[in-house]
This record gives sequence, C-alpha cells and structure tokens, in this order.
Amino acid sequence: MKTEPPLLFLIAGEPSGDVLGSRLMAALKLETKNKIRFVGVGGPLMEAEGLKSLFPMRDLAVMGIAEILPHLPKFLRRIKETVNAIHLSQPDAIITIDSPTFANRVVRRLKDCSAIRIHYVAPSVWAWRPWRVNKYKKNFDHILALFPFEPPYFEAVGLPCHHVGHPVIEYGADRGNGAKFRKQHGIAPEEILICVLPGSRNGEVSRMGPVFTATLQKLHDRGHRFKVIVPTVDTVRELLPDIIENWPGNPIIIDNQEEKYDAMAAANTALAASGTISLELAIARVPYVIAYKVAWITGYIVQCLLHVKYANLINIILNASVVPERIQQFCDPNVLCDDLANILKDGGRAQLDNVAPALEQLGLGDRKPSVRAAQKVLDILKNGPEKPEPQKRD
Repeated sequence: MKTEPPLLFLIAGEPSGDVLGSRLMAALKLETKNKIRFVGVGGPLMEAEGLKSLFPMRDLAVMGIAEILPHLPKFLRRIKETVNAIHLSQPDAIITIDSPTFANRVVRRLKDCSAIRIHYVAPSVWAWRPWRVNKYKKNFDHILALFPFEPPYFEAVGLPCHHVGHPVIEYGADRGNGAKFRKQHGIAPEEILICVLPGSRNGEVSRMGPVFTATLQKLHDRGHRFKVIVPTVDTVRELLPDIIENWPGNPIIIDNQEEKYDAMAAANTALAASGTISLELAIARVPYVIAYKVAWITGYIVQCLLHVKYANLINIILNASVVPERIQQFCDPNVLCDDLANILKDGGRAQLDNVAPALEQLGLGDRKPSVRAAQKVLDILKNGPEKPEPQKRD
C-alpha cells in the first residue's frame, strides 16, 4: 500500500505556463496541507514553489517552424530526457501545461507508464484545426479548460474535459486604484482618460501604431479633449516614443506592471490590440474597443481556417457582439473614432452590463481558477479519470 504523498510530474515550456504551473502548485499545496510532491520542467515561478526543473525551461520556449529548426537537436534531446525522467520517477500523474508541441511529443512516447495524463489549457479547437481533439483523445486522460464553451468539443470524442476558469481572473485587474493613479500623474477627476494598448509584440505595435495615431487625432479634431495613458511591456518599450510622438492627449508611457491596473481603473475607455488584454480590461470594468490587422495574405489564410464568428473572447463566450471589434478592413480610424465617441457619450454602461455574464462564466466571483484546477486534479488522483461515452456536439 502506497503511503507517500502523490507525485506529480509537471511540464511547462513558456512563461505563461510557468505562471499557471506555479499557481497550480501553490493551490495543490494548500489543498493537501503540503502533502504533495513535484518533479518535472518549469520556470523560476514553479521553482519558487518547490520544483527542481529537469533542465532550463527556456530550452523549450521556441515558437514557429523557422525558429525551432536550429534548435531541433536540443529540442529532441529534451523530449528524450523528459520521457526517461518520467519512467524513472513513476509519478501518479503527468500534468502538461500548454506548450502543446512538446507536451504531445512527450506523452505519446511513454511506454508502460500508468500515470494519469492531464493537459492544462485546452487547445483552441473551437477556433481552428478541430481535428486536434483526436490527437488529445489518444494522448491524454483529461483536459483542464480555461473557457466554459470548450468541454463539449472534447467530450464529443469521449475525452473528459473540465472548465476551471481563466487565470486572468487572478491577476488583480479588478483591484486597481484609479484615484491614486490620477493623483500621481496630475490628472483631474473630471478629465477624460483613454487607455491605449497597441500590443506586446514589435509587429503588432508597428501595425497598430499608425491606426491608433489617426484614431486619436480624429477624436481630438471632433472636439474631444482627453489624456492618454499607454501601458506597455519591456519587449516593445523602445518603439513607443516615436509612435506616440504626434498623439494628442500628452500620452504617458508606463511600463510598471503593478501600475497597469491602476491606469485601467482610472480610464474612461480603452483602445486595444486584440488579445488577452481584452479580458483584463473587462475585469477592470473599462468599456473598450478592440482593433487588429495583419498582412492581407495572413488575414486571408486565417479567415479560411477559423471556425469562430468573433475575435474577442468576451464576444465568443457570449456569442454576441457586445464589445466592438474592428478586424482587418474594418480596422479603420474613422470607425474606431466613432466607437470611442459612442462610449464616451454614455460611459459605456451598456457594454459593462452585458460583459458581466461572460466574466461570471470565466470564474470571476467564484473560487480561484488555480484552486478549481487543483481540486479537479486531486479528484482525478483519488477517483481516476472519468470515462464518458462519446457524444455528438450540437
């Protein structure tokens, strides 16, 4: 009879997975009163929670075919090392966190391994390449999903999938101090403040910068007076001074992530490039507009592959156009200017009211997503994976 605490082999291959993994570890330790053990691969946050990583996580943080080819020998070697480590440690469960390329290549090479296989962060089969559900059905025993609409896609092929909530709920976007931010930056309570977020990658900022410049200028030309705040990250910080040079509203750049949510709380509205930032704005209760464009050929290919009606996650969850999203040819300064003007006219009250149900579905106001994930992992360890019959998805 086994008396040692459960042993989990965790695998995270990128910073976002390190965040998820560290929070999952913390929640598991809390739920079990530290009667849990961890081995595997992770980053500094997971190591701070007690994981001794098999090798540096950065060895796996390579994206794209062109980028991975020069690193392929090391990548394949890390797969082999991970598989060998799993066989040697004989964990009770293997939890792969996002990083689907590495995760699938590891688990499919496991032979005579009785460990339960759980994948955390469902692949977006609802958006494109829906046939991937069959690969995950073959490789894993259970999926932990971030979005409430994801489980049916996997349950349709008999793969158990449980919605645990999106980690953005735990980031603190709903706890910003707007009054403090305005006071620190000399912005009067009655002044209009627009939060502008042109992206976190060089290509995004270069594409969206001119569009946002024209949008703000048109809004100013129509008689609106406002201040502008631009939260950013280190990866694109050096690009911004040239881009915002001619923006109205005396723009202020902030790259302190602790101050970002204070800035959002202080804002009357926001203009943002599409991405997870849209969820943060919704949680911060800021009415916003989403915009995005890519090269026309990329846009055409993506449009052919996508299986969703909307781009913004809030709209996808609600299956309704609650948040204005202006993509590709609709990403036009005149249209964006109209959207912002409409929000400023009524304070965006309708959007904020309609967004609330989506945030509830994501887990806001409920148990933390990391706690829900930990509790589900412990339930699977205790009772084993579910064995549902494949069902047709509506």
